[in-house]
Amino acid sequence: MACFSSSLQQKVQEKVGLNPSHNAESGKGKSKMSKNITHGYHLVKGKANHPMEDYVFAEFKQVNGSELGLFAIFDGHLSHVIPEYLKANLFNNILNEPDFWSEPENAIRKAYRLTDTNILEQGIDLGKGGSTAVTAILINCQKLVIVEIIANVGDSRAVISKNGVAKQLSVDHEPASERESIENRGGFVSNFPGDVACVDGQLAVARAFGDKILKKHLTSEPDVSTETIDDDTDLIILASDGLWKVMSNQEAVDAIKGIKDARSAAKHLTEDDISIIVVKF
Repeated sequence: MACFSSSLQQKVQEKVGLNPSHNAESGKGKSKMSKNITHGYHLVKGKANHPMEDYVFAEFKQVNGSELGLFAIFDGHLSHVIPEYLKANLFNNILNEPDFWSEPENAIRKAYRLTDTNILEQGIDLGKGGSTAVTAILINCQKLVIVEIIANVGDSRAVISKNGVAKQLSVDHEPASERESIENRGGFVSNFPGDVACVDGQLAVARAFGDKILKKHLTSEPDVSTETIDDDTDLIILASDGLWKVMSNQEAVDAIKGIKDARSAAKHLTEDDISIIVVKF
């Protein structure tokens, strides 16, 4: 998300020659309550000489007699510490909100704000940089009506497929589309030094966790949406921005609709410096 390279193509060219066996991580799981719900994830690290900056959270969890599916991708920039912190803390903060079960969307917004405040307060320990996030929570996995809550800050994306038709559930928080609010906070949007619009010429997303030096001009306020999982639902894709720069939502769905295994589907979509979660229904 930092404004250093002029295009994804240049970024990929710089990373030619990575060895996937040493730079990849994958996993899979399934619901205990509904045998039809499975998940798989796959991450590929780029060739750059720094620790992996993406973190994935994917698990089913029993809470208050209900099963939740908790899924997230945290895509760090200039830091692997902050996305690692988010993996350890964001869902705990969400589930600890007293009104999670009665008003989940409001609880998620409050938890996002609390988590970002905690990150900024621990700036000395957590260091510079920041992270985007896209989270999906499946509520009541054992019931006929499953509710999915999607929340995101930044440009990682959630897409659902129903009867093979892709629908984007999250919002891409790009500086160009949020120029007015950035300028109202005293910042500016510039395409210099690259050809990508960036906040203060430094960050290619308008919302993120962390980024203390830019925080006055950024926000960590998530967009939150609710979706009902019904018999028409095929799958959900959560992916970092690298996938969406080279594939449309529909192309991504079409590429994996015939792959039954969720981890294999995630791996099929992953090329370089990309993180993918696929949930199959």
